Amino acid sequence: MALREIITYPNEILRRKARKVENFGPELQTLIEDMIETMRAEPGVGLAAPQVAVPLRLIVVEYGEDENPDVPPKLYVMANPEIMRASADIERGVEGCLSIPGIVGEVERSLEIVVRGQNRHGKPMKVKAKGWLARIFQHEIDHLNGVLFIDRTDKVWKVEEESHAVQVSSAE
Repeated sequence: MALREIITYPNEILRRKARKVENFGPELQTLIEDMIETMRAEPGVGLAAPQVAVPLRLIVVEYGEDENPDVPPKLYVMANPEIMRASADIERGVEGCLSIPGIVGEVERSLEIVVRGQNRHGKPMKVKAKGWLARIFQHEIDHLNGVLFIDRTDKVWKVEEESHAVQVSSAE
């Protein structure tokens, strides 16, 4: 296992649509372990393969409910994820991205989604997600399609070291 370099905007790889995962062999397993280690080291709650310069449809997500700190976060590894259903109920929430350091923005996302894909061994899997977990999945799946959170907002700001946010731009 090794930490991988997270590429940052405006690297063109972040704007490309990723290729379908077809080979679930040892090379993919190494990539998955590296992505998990990299995500945790940052620390982040999700990471898409294009963020480590690998143009494959692969994401890792690790999220735990704040209401119950005794329950460890759940790790999801999903290849070829597709959002099958998304609720009409949406919510604005603040998002950041490891590939756009120091910037956050308000993004509208569906409150509940159903995601279908494959686990790390190529077996079918489905995840029903709501709240922040749904937001994380939507954010990471966007990466696989070359979409960044800054494309989905008209309000972004720079985050200062002391966690104070200062608005730096607003799209029309």
